[in-house]
Amino acid sequence: MRRDATEAEKKLWQHLRQPPFKQHHFRRQATIGPYFADFASHQLRMVIEVDGGQHSDNIADNRRTSCLASEGYRVLRFWNNDVLGNMSGVLAAIDTAINADRPPTPDPSPPQAGGGE
Repeated sequence: MRRDATEAEKKLWQHLRQPPFKQHHFRRQATIGPYFADFASHQLRMVIEVDGGQHSDNIADNRRTSCLASEGYRVLRFWNNDVLGNMSGVLAAIDTAINADRPPTPDPSPPQAGGGE
């Protein structure tokens, strides 16, 4: 477990602790099996990894992702430069992944209680 977060991890962590992500209880350096995830929501069964260039085509990372997936976790990976230079895109991708398993809203939406119809 690393004690010091990278600048990209610090920046993303600021956002994961705020609404709308706060409700999903992301944890920093969360333990899952023999691994420490940069960020994990056990509630969502989701891991977010923020990687530098040393992780490009890393066999150990592929094994780690397979192990986490076998435990039922979805793993999202972002490069440091994406987090530092395109935070809105990273947050949108996380939001999309969070909402991917939710049932769609009925169309048309059901009437609100006390709607007067």
